[in-house]
Amino acid sequence: LQLKMKSNKNKEIAKYILKGILAEGAITIASTSPYFLPKIMPKIIRHAHYKLRRRQQRKNFYRSFYYLKKQGYIRTERKSKQIYISLTKKGKDKAGKYQIDDLKIKKPKKWDKKWRILIFDIKDAHKIKREALRCKIKQLSLYQLQKSVWVHPYNFHNEMKILRKFFNLTYKEIRLVTALDIENNAEIKAFFNLA
Repeated sequence: LQLKMKSNKNKEIAKYILKGILAEGAITIASTSPYFLPKIMPKIIRHAHYKLRRRQQRKNFYRSFYYLKKQGYIRTERKSKQIYISLTKKGKDKAGKYQIDDLKIKKPKKWDKKWRILIFDIKDAHKIKREALRCKIKQLSLYQLQKSVWVHPYNFHNEMKILRKFFNLTYKEIRLVTALDIENNAEIKAFFNLA
């Protein structure tokens, strides 16, 4: 998304806006309110754990929102006494890419001694999709057990759902298994610095 804005901060805010609306699905507010942006701001930014503390940041939020709308990423529709705010297909595609780029597997305070095993089987006809998924799996620091079998000690079920949706994969093509033990796992434990 080539946002022609004055600062990287504004680009970050635009990113939060797109991801926030994607997470909400669609936002509905009363059209009687003359100031609808302050009302939708909390709904959008809560998904990014982002706080707009200063007036200038709020101005940047408004500027970014209207820029995205003008560029065709955001759609606003007035129906009856409601305003519906949603992403266009272009907006969903960009927000989905941002969501994938920002994916991280959270490390809990204590490991629950379970292994998450990712198995995928994607046909050669979708080789580009398969290689893109493999690249993302490596970025998430999974351990490669076999050619299309990857392991991680921490739960990444939500991240998995995002990956499946973004790459438009079925449960037959990509599946997550939770196991209590993996035979001869000393090398895997060393990879994740587990005792």
